[in-house]
Amino acid sequence: MPTATTTEAKVKVADEVWIATALLHKEHPEQADFAVEEIVDRAQKEGIERPLRPGVYVHVVQHCVANRSPNPGRYRMLFQTAEGRRRLFRKGDPYHPAREGAKVTPSPEGMPSAYSHLLAWYRQWGAAEAQSSQEGDPLLALNGSGKSLWADEHADEYVRRLREGWE
Repeated sequence: MPTATTTEAKVKVADEVWIATALLHKEHPEQADFAVEEIVDRAQKEGIERPLRPGVYVHVVQHCVANRSPNPGRYRMLFQTAEGRRRLFRKGDPYHPAREGAKVTPSPEGMPSAYSHLLAWYRQWGAAEAQSSQEGDPLLALNGSGKSLWADEHADEYVRRLREGWE
């Protein structure tokens, strides 16, 4: 298990949470998200900082979660998919407006070198996931499907025709 060395700065708690979640996604690509406890347990198992800092749990629950109001942490590293479930945040996910411009991934300088490959993995994962979620979304698939309804007439004329005979 890689650990921070004396030549590397102490890893921020938020970065430790992101690393643990990224590792879970890589190890279990069939899973869309993970329980809060799974992420905390993965951080404990990885042992980036020993002992596990108490802040890891609160970062997974609140500080790193993009679609929760910041209190006080405002990272956008995780996304709450359901109560008690998280995944990595990706471009296109909705987030609380007060988190605009907040950190999404660890900086390369802030990560132990043993985990630097995760940043490249994340770029590919995020792009592929965003593409597949758009393709699989039934509402997004409807985009443009109604344009033939009034292709031959103005929208107002179409509505007027539909309302003919209404009392």
